[in-house]
Amino acid sequence: MTKKRFTEKEMKQLSTNPYVQSVSEKGITYTDDFKGLFMAEKKNGKFARQIFEDAGFDVEVVGMTRIKAASKRWGAAYRKHGVSGLTDTRKDNSGRQREGEPSLEEQNARLEAKINLLQAEVELFKKDPIRREGAEKVVLAPSQRYLLIHSVIEKYNLRHMVKYLCEVAGVSRSGYYRYFSPSAQAQREQREARDEESKTIILQAFRYKNRNKGARQIKMTLEGHFCVTFNLKRIRRIMKKYDIICPIRKANPYRRMAKATQEHSVVPNLVNRQFNQCEAGKVLLTDITYLPYGTGARAYLSAILDGATGETVAYHVSQNMTMDLATDTLQKLKKHRRFRRHEDTLIHSDQGVHYTHPDFQKMVKQMGMKQSMSRKGNCWDNAPIESFFGHLKDEISIQSCATFEEIQKEIKNYMTYYNHYRYQWNRKKMTPVQYRDHLSQSA
Repeated sequence: MTKKRFTEKEMKQLSTNPYVQSVSEKGITYTDDFKGLFMAEKKNGKFARQIFEDAGFDVEVVGMTRIKAASKRWGAAYRKHGVSGLTDTRKDNSGRQREGEPSLEEQNARLEAKINLLQAEVELFKKDPIRREGAEKVVLAPSQRYLLIHSVIEKYNLRHMVKYLCEVAGVSRSGYYRYFSPSAQAQREQREARDEESKTIILQAFRYKNRNKGARQIKMTLEGHFCVTFNLKRIRRIMKKYDIICPIRKANPYRRMAKATQEHSVVPNLVNRQFNQCEAGKVLLTDITYLPYGTGARAYLSAILDGATGETVAYHVSQNMTMDLATDTLQKLKKHRRFRRHEDTLIHSDQGVHYTHPDFQKMVKQMGMKQSMSRKGNCWDNAPIESFFGHLKDEISIQSCATFEEIQKEIKNYMTYYNHYRYQWNRKKMTPVQYRDHLSQSA
């Protein structure tokens, strides 16, 4: 049927023709008299266009596509049923006749078919543990419902129950037949072949450089190294379909707890990058870093650095990233016999959950110190200790360490070396301990 629609002006023009029963924006309903006249004139050898023109129709308005379609439709009805086939019977039909109440046998058959369908659905969930442990309410896709219906029909020979089972499953009967049509199956096979090709390409990017990646990293890797452009939704669909999973970092439980309790608090930046105030013990910098060793193991180092001398005045190595990591380091600072606290000592850190914790802040106050914090996401506000950790990782030999005890020993040896034997250019070429003594003598 033509896609041409009639305008208001054209509809008014057509409705004035006596051979038009009704007209809408999309089509024309002709009278039975015109259909009989059309077939009689066509038998006499006239063309369809000429018959419409003689009947007062504007062929340009009606359109040749509509005229040809009407001629073909009326000709087929006339050959099959004669003149009676041209009569419009739609006004006499108000739809399908209502079905009577099903018999008792048919009711039992329907109930049994419904039970079989529900059992098949339960079996599907049993075979899929992800669905069983998933969301509160799982909704099956129409395609899965079609397959369930088909399996029940084949297993129990219920071919006469297609309509009823579709109603029970909440899908359309036409959709069910369309799903199992040869053309639809061919389309699914083609789509499956395309997905297999996409999977091969995505896996190459996923395993590139032996580093697993998420969907966005895969997209960028495909464009940057393989010159292939894939839509992000397509990549995620393929990854979900073929269980291509990238490990996701778990949220820090302490940070999550801090948000829930809202007990943690951030303090202002009192240091403002004035790290070296030429007085030992006045500005202390603290942070935490991780140390990989052995076969995938990690240790965590918390350190406190004197901003003026560069000396590591306290440190603590742990196997776990717990809240005690920061407070234990403060305890060691408290026990440090050679450390002399300044009357206005500031301890400066980032906004990590260890330093916003009430226990850490309480201990800082008990030790007579003030607390300062970097701005959020600004590593330059705590640059000296970041630099210290960088030098430490460059100079220690942790790759050869196989146990945690070896890591502890290596860190202890390095701290002794750093404080007593590692000269620093910007501190008059002295070691941190020598520079501390130099500042004490100059005061």
